[in-house]
Amino acid sequence: MREASTELLVGLDAASNVTDLLLERHAANPAHALYRRKGPNGWVDVPAGKFLQDVSALAKGLIAGGLEPGDTVAVMSATSYEWTLVDFAIWFAGGVTVPIYETSSASQVDWILRDAGARRVFVQDHATAELVSGVVAGSATLRDRLVNVIRMDYDGEAPHLASVSAAGAGVSDAELERQRSTAGLDDVASLVYTSGTTGSPKGCEITHGNFALVARNIVAFLPELLVQDQSRTLMFLPLAHVLARAVQVVCLSAGATLGHTQGAAQLLEDLGTFKPTFLLVVPRIFEKVRATAAHKAALAGKGRLFHAAVAAAISYSTEQDRQSRGEGSGPGFVLRVRHGLFDRLLYPRLRQALGGQVGYTVSGASHLSLEDAHFFRGAGIPVLEGYGLTETTAPCTANTPTRTRVGSVGIPIPGTTIRVAQDGEILVKGIGVFKGYHNNPQANAEAFVDGFFRTGDLGELDPDGFLTVTGRKKDILVTAGGKNVAPGPLEDTIRAHQLVGHAVVVGDGQKFVSALITLDPDGLADWRSERGMQPLERQAAVTDAEVLAAVQEAVDHANLSVSKAESIRRFTLLDTEFTVESGHLTPSLKLKRSAVVSDFDAEIAKLYA
Repeated sequence: MREASTELLVGLDAASNVTDLLLERHAANPAHALYRRKGPNGWVDVPAGKFLQDVSALAKGLIAGGLEPGDTVAVMSATSYEWTLVDFAIWFAGGVTVPIYETSSASQVDWILRDAGARRVFVQDHATAELVSGVVAGSATLRDRLVNVIRMDYDGEAPHLASVSAAGAGVSDAELERQRSTAGLDDVASLVYTSGTTGSPKGCEITHGNFALVARNIVAFLPELLVQDQSRTLMFLPLAHVLARAVQVVCLSAGATLGHTQGAAQLLEDLGTFKPTFLLVVPRIFEKVRATAAHKAALAGKGRLFHAAVAAAISYSTEQDRQSRGEGSGPGFVLRVRHGLFDRLLYPRLRQALGGQVGYTVSGASHLSLEDAHFFRGAGIPVLEGYGLTETTAPCTANTPTRTRVGSVGIPIPGTTIRVAQDGEILVKGIGVFKGYHNNPQANAEAFVDGFFRTGDLGELDPDGFLTVTGRKKDILVTAGGKNVAPGPLEDTIRAHQLVGHAVVVGDGQKFVSALITLDPDGLADWRSERGMQPLERQAAVTDAEVLAAVQEAVDHANLSVSKAESIRRFTLLDTEFTVESGHLTPSLKLKRSAVVSDFDAEIAKLYA
C-alpha cells in the first residue's frame, strides 16, 4: 500500500464560513473587479462592492420570504453571473444551495427536490419554470412544501431577482449578519447530487469548510495561475458541477476575475473577447480544438505541415517530461529548431483559439489522452491535469507549473492524503472530503474505510507522489478466459480519431473484447470534405466501406497498446450520438456506461452471435 500527502498550507477559523471570503475580498479592495458580465457593448466589470451589495439585497429578500438557516434552496440554470449571485445570496441568508443541471429530466428534478427538501427553486427562464412547476404539480409532497419558483431572467410578470431583493428592504443589516454568520466550517453549504453514471443521484453534503479550505489552499498551491497581475478566467462548465463551483470560490479567494458563458456556439467568440489568462476545461474541448485546427489546415492544403507540427509538439513535450523524471537532457538541438519554427508559424493560431493570453489550462472531470496533453503543452498551452470527485469537492490532486508529470493527475493538494489500497483503489482523506451522503446511511457506511473515502477509481502512486488513474473498479471487464480488461485506455485511443465520437468497450464474461462506436458528425463531415467526397448522412456512413476501414485503423492502433487477450476483435458503428439529452452522458460529459450497455444490448448481442 502506497501513500502520499501534502501538508495544509492555510487554515481557517472554525467559526468562519465561505461567505467570509467575499467579505475579505471586499475589505481588501471594494473596487476590484470580481466578475465581468457580458453586455450589448462588451464585458462590464462587477466590482466587489457592487457584488456584495447585490448579494446582501437578495439575501435579505430570501430572509423576508421566510428562509431560515439550514433551509435548502435549489438552483436550476445554465452557467451565468445570476447563478453566482443567487449562490452567494443563499449562503448569506444562511441557506444551503442545491444545484440542478438545466438538462435534468422531470424525474431527476422530482427526486432531487424531494430528497433535498427544497422549498424554493431559482430557475433560468420560462421553460425551466414550466418544467419545475409541472413536477411540483405532480407531487403531493412538493405541492405541500414548495414556497415558490423564482425566475432568474425578467419577463415583467413572474417573480424574479429584483422583486425578491425589493421584498427584503425591511430586513436589517443585523438580521442579515445573524443568519450569514450562523454556519461554521463543519456545516453544510451545498447538497451536490452526483451526476449519476450509475443508479439514482446521491446528495453529497459539501461543507463551508470544504469549499473555503480547498479555495484558500489551491490559491497557495497554484499562485502562477491565480495571483498574477490581472488573472482572469472564463467559466463555461456547468455550475451545477462541483468542479465549476469549487473553482469559482477559488477565484473569489484569489481575487481572479471571473466571466461566465454558456453554449459551444458562443464559447469561441467569448474566449476571443474575454481573453482569459487561465482556463478550466474538459478533455472534449481539447479534442474539438485540435480537430478543428487539423481540418482548417487540411482545407488550406497544409495538412502535412500541421501533422508535422503536431509531431514536433508531442516530441518536444515528451522530452521535457523525460527530463523532469531524470531520464534525459531535454529536447535536442534539431527538435528545438523544428519546434521553434512551428512556434512562429502554427502554434500561435492554436493559442489564439483560446483567446491568445492563456498561460495555463486545467483539465478535469474525465481522463485526458496522453497525446493531447503532450500536444497542447508542446504548442505552448500547458495542461495541468487534476483529479477529484463530487465527494472530494473536486480537486484532490493536481499537477502544478513546477511539478508536472504528463499522464498523471498530479500530487495531493495541500491538506490531502492519497492512498492506493492493495486492490488498486484510490482512497482520499483531507480538507475536500465531504461530510457524507444526504439521508443515506447505507451509502455512508460503504463509502469510507479507516477514515479514507473510497473513490471507486483505480490508480498508481509513483515514488514522487504523482497519481495516475488507471480505470474504474466497476468498469473493469473480465473475459470468459479470466482476463481483466481496463476499457478506458482503449476507448481514449479510438476516440482520438477524427471520425469517432465515442467508443465503449464491452465483453464482460465473453470470449473476446468488442466495442460500440459512434461517429462524430463534425468529424465525419470534415473527413469527407478533406478527401473531396460528398457529404454523407450518419445512417449511411455506419455501413460505408471507407468509413469502416478508417475506424478499423483506429481500433488496430488502440490494440497495439494491449495484449491479444485484451484487444478488440469486433466493433459496430451506431447510427446515433451519445449525448446528455440521450441519457448516455452526464452533464460533465462522462460516459454513462451502464446506460449504453443497457440501451444497446441487442447490438452487443449481435457482436457475439
